Amino acid sequence: MSEVKRAPAASSNPHLLRLLRCIAAGAAEFAQVGGDIVLRRARAGHNALRFPADTVRFAVSSGLVEQRENTLSAAPPLASYLKRVMAKDRDEVFQEQHRDMRNVVVVVDDTKHPARRNLNTSPLTSLARLKERDGAAFFPADALEAGERLAADFHRGHLNPKVTATWEPRAASRTKGAAGGALDLTEAAMAARARFSRAADAMGPELSGVAIDICCFEKGLETVERERQWPARSAKLLLRAALLALARHYAPPAARTGRTEHHWGDADYRPSMTR
Repeated sequence: MSEVKRAPAASSNPHLLRLLRCIAAGAAEFAQVGGDIVLRRARAGHNALRFPADTVRFAVSSGLVEQRENTLSAAPPLASYLKRVMAKDRDEVFQEQHRDMRNVVVVVDDTKHPARRNLNTSPLTSLARLKERDGAAFFPADALEAGERLAADFHRGHLNPKVTATWEPRAASRTKGAAGGALDLTEAAMAARARFSRAADAMGPELSGVAIDICCFEKGLETVERERQWPARSAKLLLRAALLALARHYAPPAARTGRTEHHWGDADYRPSMTR
């Protein structure tokens, strides 16, 4: 097996990584003591280091460490290999610092499954940080919630790019008897598709496309503007209009209450004050 394929083992095995760093610092003599290998350097000030014998054999067989009689030394690939492992570790630490992980429950075929979700990966999370000049949120909370709801129905309905491409400007009609994946969908997925269709219709053909691109396909605002050849900062304006319309669709405003009877009269008509 090549040393490249050994990379995941070293990054996840602290004994192996410690051994490789030790050998990279200089050759060392070894002796087996029981089930361990003890490394010693001739220079003063270096304490003996103990490693599992299996770990040492693994390092030698991987081609990263060379054995000559009772001495272990670095093989040519070791230096570059350690650089890759350390870079990978630094990248993972950086990513972990910029994650906002939450325990969530996802529903697949009517079955709930626990999962971990990085909230910072959602484009709607970054949109929540946009502000007006007065400091108010550019996207109201109900608009962002509507976008999350649209995305949830998109995923529950198992809408792939081929299917969703027909949603702009509106759902493409399918001839009766045409083949499709609907027969294999669960009732929950079919219901999600129906809700998605009504939501797209509520936004209208002019606004539904940008909402689907950003909320469902998770494209950035600049990407949408570039693909559609729109002016700068136009995508967020249209997206806000789309999500506000979507929020009204999900939570219609209360009907106005007022007079139920109306009378029309001539110019000199005066209503009677008595009944």
